[in-house]
Amino acid sequence: MPTLTAPPAVATPATGQWTATIAADRAYFEENAIEGVEFPAEAQERTVTLPAPQVRIGRRSTSKGTNPEIDLADTDPGVSHSHALLTLSVDGVWLVSDLGSTNGTYLNGEQQPLGAGHTRQLKGGDQVHVGAWTTITLHAP
Repeated sequence: MPTLTAPPAVATPATGQWTATIAADRAYFEENAIEGVEFPAEAQERTVTLPAPQVRIGRRSTSKGTNPEIDLADTDPGVSHSHALLTLSVDGVWLVSDLGSTNGTYLNGEQQPLGAGHTRQLKGGDQVHVGAWTTITLHAP
């Protein structure tokens, strides 16, 4: 009679451990060349943990009722109130979607922004560019 063996273990994705580093990116700013907007002299870099299942990127506004998890109201005037959305899929993969932003949401070095409502899969090291100069670098667990 054959011996039964246990199936191999399946790794469960570590959902709450992805982080994002948010920084002012001079190279991205210079590619945009927005007239009348100057790159910040003192830009603070910060790293946040991505809380599942969704992380909104934008600018808080009491009049518009927006309160994004990644709030760029005080750091980047080119970010729309509801700019982009990071969503953790049921397979444990983070996705990025543009929410119809004014300036577009760019992934890595791509020259064309994501279309409104379009979604792309992310991996550790990917960079999401929003606003006039903000780059959000994703870090997998």
